[in-house]
Amino acid sequence: MKIMKKKLLSLFLTTLCVVSLLVGCGGGEDKEESSASKKTPVTLNEVAHSIFYAPLYVAIEEGYFADEGIDLTLITGFGADKTMTALLTGEADIGFMGSESTIYTYAGGSTDYAVNFAQLTQRAGNFLVAREPIENFDWDMLIGKNVLGGRAGGMPEMVFEYILKKNNIDPASDLSIDQSIDFGSTAAAFSGGQGDFTVEFEPHATSLEAKDDGYVVASLGEDSGYVPYTAFSAKKSYIEANPEIIQAFTDALQKGMDYVQNHSASEIAAVIQPQFEGTELDTITTIVERYAAQDTWKADLIFEEKSFTLLQNILEEAGELENRVPYADLVDTTFATKAAK
Repeated sequence: MKIMKKKLLSLFLTTLCVVSLLVGCGGGEDKEESSASKKTPVTLNEVAHSIFYAPLYVAIEEGYFADEGIDLTLITGFGADKTMTALLTGEADIGFMGSESTIYTYAGGSTDYAVNFAQLTQRAGNFLVAREPIENFDWDMLIGKNVLGGRAGGMPEMVFEYILKKNNIDPASDLSIDQSIDFGSTAAAFSGGQGDFTVEFEPHATSLEAKDDGYVVASLGEDSGYVPYTAFSAKKSYIEANPEIIQAFTDALQKGMDYVQNHSASEIAAVIQPQFEGTELDTITTIVERYAAQDTWKADLIFEEKSFTLLQNILEEAGELENRVPYADLVDTTFATKAAK
């Protein structure tokens, strides 16, 4: 009987320990779930998914958004018009696109318009690709040629035309610019024999070179100068209602900007590779090097007034802007200034 009692006591104590352990484990899971639930969900719609936007992906992969209490969902809009629509309809909290879209929206009379609060790139991200290598390229070489261009009213096309005009070339009469091909499809069309030149983003420019189908002969980023090419924006009402979220988002972005300023192309490429699983690490590194060499990324996220003025100059010259819009209404530097400190 004593032996039986001892066995029962032993079994009871063992069961008690197991239950305690299970409760303890469950408590840990609850804590983790509780911690995750405390993060604020933010949906970001980006105009395209490109190595051109490396600082953003560094911030994602290094956990900077999570560190700032943000549970980020990234969606690719495949076009500024689609990204802006997602922003204005509430499908996205923040939009990432060319800031010309915010000007168009404001000029169209929207009352709850999109406000730019952080600028990411300060150079155009596209390159002119020729069918043969050209050692001493000159923009006059485009006269009389057929070039695969971009959508009318979009930054790639407007910057291209801005450069042509700087070189005393009339985009309407001195060459033929094909704007009929969808964004992202021009490289394939060029490989198929269309056009004498094509204007390409990465990784398409490097891909054409790898296949010997084309050769980069000029950087639109270098030849156009410092242009506020892409920026983050949110509806005026969202910023007013959620300043702490916008600040946390901007703080995370600034950490990504700091990283690319202080690390090599190979280090940056290794961090962002999970965002581009179908692209070889060597290719990502080459593209990062190319963008870094032309000073693509700002050291801070402050969207300065002189940059906004230049943007409106480009829009006016392209015939896309009848009346100028106020910088004070469409740009809020509060968050970027605080993040840079």
